[in-house]
Amino acid sequence: MDLSTVLYRKADTRDLSPLYELMVQYIVVFYKQPEPDETELKQLITHLLNNPATGIQFVAEKDGKLIGFATLYFTFSTLQVKRAAILNDLFVLESSRGEKAGQELFTTCLTHIREQKFAYMTWETAKDNQIAQSLYNKMGGKESDWMVYEIE
Repeated sequence: MDLSTVLYRKADTRDLSPLYELMVQYIVVFYKQPEPDETELKQLITHLLNNPATGIQFVAEKDGKLIGFATLYFTFSTLQVKRAAILNDLFVLESSRGEKAGQELFTTCLTHIREQKFAYMTWETAKDNQIAQSLYNKMGGKESDWMVYEIE
C-alpha cells in the first residue's frame, strides 16, 4: 500500500455510516462481541462529532473508503493538572493490516495530544495481542507502573 494514497484525518459527519460499519467489524469480528445496537453506536459516533471536548475519532481513508479508525476519549490528570487522553480504540481492516495504517493512526493521535498540550495518552491492549504490543513498543510506548482494575 502506498501510504501517500491514505488520508488520516478527523472523522466528520460524512463518516457516520462507514465509521459505524468499521466499528461493528471491530466489535463483532475482531473482539467477538455481540453486535451493538445500531442506534446506540451511531449516537456514540454523533456524540463525539458534536462534543469534541469529550473525545475525537480519527479515520484512515483510502480511495474514498474508510480502512481504519482510532478513538481518543479525554479526561484529566490531577497530578499534572492537565488534560489526558485515553486511546480507547485502534482498528484497521484486516485487508489493510501490515501496511502501517495502524502506525499512522497512532501517530495521528499522538500528534494531536502533543499539539493540544495534553499530559499524556494511555491505552490498554489484551495480554495476548502480541501484534498490538509490538506496534506500541515500536512507537515508544512503555508498560505503565500502574495496574489496571475494572468492575462491572
